Amino acid sequence: MADNMTALRKFVAPEFVFGMGSRKLTARYAKLYGAHRALLVTDPGLMAAGWAGEVEAILDHEGIQCIRFAEISPNPRDYEVMKGAAVFLENRCDAIVCVGGGSVMDCAKGIGVVSASGQPILDFEGIDQVTRPAPPLICVPTTAGTSADVSQFAIITNTEEQVKIAIISKAVVPDIALIDPETLVTKDAYLTACTGMDALVHAVEAFVSVAHSPITDLHALEAIRLIRENLHASIAEPHDVELRGRVMLASLHAGLAFSNASLGAVHAMAHSLGGYKDLPHGECNALLLHHVMAFNFDAEPERFTRIGEVMGVDVRGMTAETRRQKILGAVAEFRCEAGVVGTLGDRRIRADDVVALARKAVVDPCMVTNPRRVKATDIQAIYEEAL
Repeated sequence: MADNMTALRKFVAPEFVFGMGSRKLTARYAKLYGAHRALLVTDPGLMAAGWAGEVEAILDHEGIQCIRFAEISPNPRDYEVMKGAAVFLENRCDAIVCVGGGSVMDCAKGIGVVSASGQPILDFEGIDQVTRPAPPLICVPTTAGTSADVSQFAIITNTEEQVKIAIISKAVVPDIALIDPETLVTKDAYLTACTGMDALVHAVEAFVSVAHSPITDLHALEAIRLIRENLHASIAEPHDVELRGRVMLASLHAGLAFSNASLGAVHAMAHSLGGYKDLPHGECNALLLHHVMAFNFDAEPERFTRIGEVMGVDVRGMTAETRRQKILGAVAEFRCEAGVVGTLGDRRIRADDVVALARKAVVDPCMVTNPRRVKATDIQAIYEEAL
């Protein structure tokens, strides 16, 4: 198993504070960044749950005015980013505070990029296309899985082309992430499962990425271990903050891994699905994972075997093919036990969608670091297996 010990690798991470009550440091950091009027980016669900209102009150108590922007869909649209940036500029905001899951954080990142540049958000698709620094960004994540609070990625839906684009840049790394497990107790079981599976996919894809390093490997394997040991229990006991904290820690480790090693075909295909059919991102990843692993397995058999071992598969004495089947089966079983069951066909994906989906997925930036070279016909075949 190659460790890339001599390869040049960089590692980027924001400052973060992990632990109970960290969300209450929002005003302290806002003042540190010189904020007087913050755009509070959130969504209606977080307003109803009370987390956004609590952060707003904390900021208000310290004399920092908040302008709310909560018009965000589960898969944030390009026009939502542009509308948020207009609100930011019209109100002369000087910082962005976001309270929410991956969609909220991605939209907040996009708002910062557009506010600084004055350009449409779709102009920044790809790697290192952002040239102007964004306003200070403070993230309070309320899901454990997307890791947008520590990553170099922002994923935005191009509504005209019906595809998600990836913006990958150090300019979208938040200035501070306040990672508070207590915010997870209002998540329902299915969202917990989908976001937890998203974290697992981040870790798996980072570990087998062609850009992995010894540093990202450490984070990826620890994320897999924590998810395997704690996700199902966290779903069953939603108010156990210790369990929630372990899953949130897994998300943090996975985020640090994939933000630096990047991802692969699972995410490229999930982005295509999410933009085309507006499906939940974590759900798409969960349904695709073992199919893509099967395609990639022979490109990195030792690394996939290590993943299987961390997932609890005893591979001793097995033939190569038996080992492969046991590991793939364990991953599929883990997903089903979390409650993410069924197929893409059950989610309104049909055989005649596959060509269009594959055409968009094969050019996604995440495909660059997939461990096996991929053609559009390969992607079509994987989609068909997942129907």
